[in-house]
Amino acid sequence: MITVIGSGAGADAGSWAGEPALVVDVRGDELTTGELDLIGKHAAEGGTRAVVRALGDPGFFGVVRTLERRFGSRALDVRPGPAAVGVAFARLGLAWDDAVVADGSELHENALDRAVNVCRAHPKVAVLPGPGVGPAELGAELLHRVTSRTLVVFSALGDPFRERFERVEPAEAMCRTWDGVSLVVCLDESRAEGTAPAVTGPLRGPGRWALPDREFGATDGSVLPYEARALALARLGPRAGDLVWEIGTGCGAVAVECARLGAAAVAVEKTAAGVERIRANTAAHGVEVRAVHGVAPTVLSHLADPDGVFVGGGGRELKAIVLAAARRARRAVVVAVTALEQVTPVRSALESCGFAAEGVLLQSQRLFTLPDGSSSMAPAAPVFLVWGTR
Repeated sequence: MITVIGSGAGADAGSWAGEPALVVDVRGDELTTGELDLIGKHAAEGGTRAVVRALGDPGFFGVVRTLERRFGSRALDVRPGPAAVGVAFARLGLAWDDAVVADGSELHENALDRAVNVCRAHPKVAVLPGPGVGPAELGAELLHRVTSRTLVVFSALGDPFRERFERVEPAEAMCRTWDGVSLVVCLDESRAEGTAPAVTGPLRGPGRWALPDREFGATDGSVLPYEARALALARLGPRAGDLVWEIGTGCGAVAVECARLGAAAVAVEKTAAGVERIRANTAAHGVEVRAVHGVAPTVLSHLADPDGVFVGGGGRELKAIVLAAARRARRAVVVAVTALEQVTPVRSALESCGFAAEGVLLQSQRLFTLPDGSSSMAPAAPVFLVWGTR
C-alpha cells in the first residue's frame, strides 16, 4: 500500500503503524522517474508502508494522478489536506465553485498563452505558477489585452508564519520580482458574482450554441447565419485556454460564441459602428470579447498569436488577411465567402501555410409561418465555408 499524505491532514509519516521504511517528499507537484521506480520496488516487495508526502490536496493538480496511472487506484491510500486553491479563495472571502483553474506548472510551450487566455475569458481564475508563468509574466500579457483585472499573489500559502498575499494591478505585477509564489488569483471585479453553478468542472458549458441570428441585433445581414456558424464553430473547436480571432463580420457573433464556449476572443472590425455593435453583443451575452477597431491585415500584427481564426470579411484584401491569419494560427482557420471565385485564392492561401484545406457550400431553407397559419420554406443566402486545420 502507498499512503499519500497532504499537508494539513492531521498526520505525518511517522504516525502510521509499522513505521514506514520509505518516505518520499514531493518537490513541486511531481515525482521523478527515479522516485516512482523506488516506490514501485518497495511496493512490490511488500512489508512496510511507503509514504508520499505532498502539499495540500495531492489529488488536485498533484501526484495522485501520476501514482494512479503507474500503480492503480487500489494501491493508494490518499489522505488529502486542504487544496491550495480553496485556501486562497477562503483568504479572500470568496466562493470558488465557479472559479477556473489554469495549471501553469506544466512544461508546455504554450503554458503562458493558455493561462493568459483563461484569465482573459473568465472573471475568476486561479493560476498554478510554473517556469515562465508567474505574476510578472501574467501582468505583462494582461496589461494591454484586458480592461479590468486584479491579480492576487499568494506566497508561502498555508505556512502559519510566512504566508502573505497582496492585490496588484497587472502593470505593478509586471515590474516586480517575485519569489516563493504559491498561487496567483486573477479577478475581474467589474463582473458581479453570479449564482452558484449547478455543475462544476469540465462538464460546464453553454446550454446551446449557434444562437439565433436575432440574438446579435443585426438587421442588415452582417451576422453569419446560424447554420454556417454552427459548422464554423465545429471547425474552430474553441475551448478554455484558446485564443480565437474573428475578423470583419460587423457584430462579433462568432467571437461571442467562442467566448461562451470558454475561449478568449478578439473581434477585429474596421467600422466604429461595428465595434459598438460588438461591444453591445458582448455585454448582452455576459462574456468578454476584446473589440479591436482597425483594418486587417495591418492591425493583426498587434495581437497575440491565435489558436483559431474566423474570417468573415475582407473584400479585396481577403487573400492577404487569410495569409496573415494562417501564418500565425496554431490550429484552424475558417473563412466565409459569398462568391465561388473567392474560394480558390482562399484555399491556396491556406495550403501555402501548411493547412489541409476543405470546404462546403451551405444552402439552407428556413421554416416560416404564412398568414393563414400554414408552413412554408424560405431560402437563406448561400455561404461558402473554407477551412484549414493542422
